[in-house]
Amino acid sequence: MMGTTRRRLLALALLVGLVPMQQAGAQDDYPSRPVQLVVPYPPGGNTDLMARALQTELTRALGQTVVIVNRGGAAGTIGDAQVARAAPDGYTIGMSPNNPLTAQPHLMSLTYAMDSFRFLCLVYDNPQVLVLGRNAPFRDFAGMVAHARSAKEALVFGSPGQGSTQHILMAALLKALGVEGLHVPFTGAGPMSQAALGGQIQVFVESASIPAATGLPVLATFSKDRMPNLPQTPTLTELGHAIEGSSAGGLIGPAGMPDAAAATIQRACATSVASDSFRQAAERLNSVPRYLPGEGFRARFQAESDMNRTVLRDLGLAQ
Repeated sequence: MMGTTRRRLLALALLVGLVPMQQAGAQDDYPSRPVQLVVPYPPGGNTDLMARALQTELTRALGQTVVIVNRGGAAGTIGDAQVARAAPDGYTIGMSPNNPLTAQPHLMSLTYAMDSFRFLCLVYDNPQVLVLGRNAPFRDFAGMVAHARSAKEALVFGSPGQGSTQHILMAALLKALGVEGLHVPFTGAGPMSQAALGGQIQVFVESASIPAATGLPVLATFSKDRMPNLPQTPTLTELGHAIEGSSAGGLIGPAGMPDAAAATIQRACATSVASDSFRQAAERLNSVPRYLPGEGFRARFQAESDMNRTVLRDLGLAQ
């Protein structure tokens, strides 16, 4: 009887000791099967195109196929929510832009927050620019400020949607100027650009690809330094208003991902972003490749989330 008990205890001890070894081995072998990359928008949009530009290089660097799964809807929050509730094993990650993470949680009740994710790597960072609409009654930034101060809501500005990154940046600028503008929301950058070309709005904020495609002038940039493709255009900081903002995105995973898996993805991400093929694809999309590891990526988005909370509260939009 005593011998049987001892054998059972020994077997149990071996079993308990084996589980951590098996888990460690599984992490060491990561990835041993395809990795699902959730894009929180339908195919064809900027986030989807950037994910597909990264896909080939990420597959090569990881040694496993990266499969893109589009889960659009609710301003990107449906796809990000799927990533947040996925098994934290590194086999479901997401490519998310900033707005679903740094703005939408302040606008609506969601099943996730910043702490729901493991931030893996920033992939692209597109500084926003202040674009002049056709037939506006001013031609430069100083003229815009004077016009905005001439009467309440004299300045008519557009955005690709209330609570969008572009709306928030324009609201922050107006607050810094101490003026009020008339906001005209659109369903996206395309309709907004057409309205600017038609003289229906005077200014708007967007990525530099929009004025490049439409021929509309740029009054200022929200970048830290002057942009290489707009060397004559001043930054808002140069103009006396230290406001920076961009449409940025990167890879995220569910909180609780194993450190080993996260480190593997970060290394693969750094290699992929530095590759010629990704940089060339990004340039064709008028995007700026930029790698930041997990800690820097999270700090960047957390600072933006804090700013958005304040701006959206001032606008009466924060919940």
